[in-house]
Amino acid sequence: MGQVDLEAYAKTHRPDWQRLETLASHRQLHPADVDELVELYGRVSTHLSMVQAQDPDGAYANSLSLTVAKARARLTAATGSPVAGVKAFFVVKLPYALYQIRWLTIILGAAFLGIAAAYGFWYGNNPQMFDAMMSEQNQLAYVQEDFVDYYSENPAASFTTLVWVNNAWIALQEVAFGITGYFVPYVLFVNAQGLGISAALMYKYDELDTFFAFILPHGLMELSAIFIAGAAGLRVFWAWVAPGRRTRLQSLAYWGRQLILVGAGLVGVLLISGLVEGLVTPSPLPTWLKITIGALVLAGYWMYTWVLGSRAAKANVDADLDEYDGGRPTITG
Repeated sequence: MGQVDLEAYAKTHRPDWQRLETLASHRQLHPADVDELVELYGRVSTHLSMVQAQDPDGAYANSLSLTVAKARARLTAATGSPVAGVKAFFVVKLPYALYQIRWLTIILGAAFLGIAAAYGFWYGNNPQMFDAMMSEQNQLAYVQEDFVDYYSENPAASFTTLVWVNNAWIALQEVAFGITGYFVPYVLFVNAQGLGISAALMYKYDELDTFFAFILPHGLMELSAIFIAGAAGLRVFWAWVAPGRRTRLQSLAYWGRQLILVGAGLVGVLLISGLVEGLVTPSPLPTWLKITIGALVLAGYWMYTWVLGSRAAKANVDADLDEYDGGRPTITG
């Protein structure tokens, strides 16, 4: 693209540039304005790349760089306001971090359910295996009392807190120790094995409907949170194994800064799951309604991740910390 073409290019796209400048300068934006700002930010960022490739130090490149920078600051609410920072975390950074690992989350969930189903069928078709594990009296005690009583033997508030803290601790461990490469598969395998065997024992005594009635309401989101944490941990591991154009330490730091947001976000997700487990699962509500509530919670999570995460991705906004908070990527003299 020569100088004449660059002039024509600027003339063609100047309305978008001016509109982005206008939106970035507004003090208050309506939801429709925010959507337009996101779309224009992604589009004009591409324009800037084209202009810089032809004339990196020219007037168009400098002016457009300022416009894009102002739009990015407006979009991510990088104003130093605590309220704006919280908004940016929940509207941009967290959903984008979750969006990046969505497919790995689904893969881990499918593998988990496959292992659980395999153990369920194995033990279900060989019920004598339970006799080698525990007495018939203990089997009946688990099926008829322990399994259901677990959800109601403590006051709802204290039980919710206990479940929340325990699950949050497991999730944070997956994120933190995922760099080892083996911790996440081990945790998921052990839990899948236990779930499958538990289902098989309930099936042996014709209580499989009870099993699903007490597992699904909270388990849909609770197990998904464990898969999400596992995906975050394994992504950090892969950043170390295959760093790409960065050094291993740079890649590890880059992905670690982003995916630690997942651990923080999962604390809130698991709080909601804990509330469902403490208040909905043991409640006298009809089983279909309890499962519907659990399904709606899970659907809400995926809508949040997919809608806001894809919006951030289209706007080329990532979940990394700003340079001031994240520090310099390399040592400088």
